[in-house]
Amino acid sequence: MRIALFGGSFNPIHLGHLRAAEEDREAMGLDLIYFVPAASPPHKPPIGLAPAEHRLEMVRLATKGNRYFMVSDIEVRRGGSSFTIDTVRYFRSTMRAQPGLYLIMGGDQFAELDTWKDADELTQLCNIIVHTRVSDKQPDAELPVVMVSRFGYAKGDECYVHPTGHSLRFVNTTFFPISATLIRHKLAAGQSIRYLVPTDVADYIERHSPY
Repeated sequence: MRIALFGGSFNPIHLGHLRAAEEDREAMGLDLIYFVPAASPPHKPPIGLAPAEHRLEMVRLATKGNRYFMVSDIEVRRGGSSFTIDTVRYFRSTMRAQPGLYLIMGGDQFAELDTWKDADELTQLCNIIVHTRVSDKQPDAELPVVMVSRFGYAKGDECYVHPTGHSLRFVNTTFFPISATLIRHKLAAGQSIRYLVPTDVADYIERHSPY
């Protein structure tokens, strides 16, 4: 069984997140993807960050109806700075069987992976999927291959392989010119965010005003 973790601030979750996850799932034959909203992202300033409970609920609303998408509140319940290594250790320790565990991240995150807590151990504990939202105008965007050699990966037939046997794969996903920053700017300007986020998320933001 192939289980993937997709963490992030999801501030808020939008269609770009969802489509990238769906294309990762198809490309890698994943059985489940757990969306894991961070309580306090260590690499991002808290300014403009909606309360964790709101972001968690928006992720739940956005992923409902997709039987391959699950939501984990582990980082919200744990509180404090949300380090991915702690979440990976948690999943490995609580699963009865040891499935193929994958970690999904964007190209920008992979490019700074060496700044993450216990990054070397992270590459030893799970497979990594990097979705590279390549656009026609920037065909080489988000391809941070410099990190490949940094963590000891060697090029295999279909992917990069770590000395532990775990894989690193780059998956080209559809480019969506959407970002959480753009959405927050539109909200601040009193503009519509419909069709940038799922309808239930737009309705939730309108009702609860987390930004």
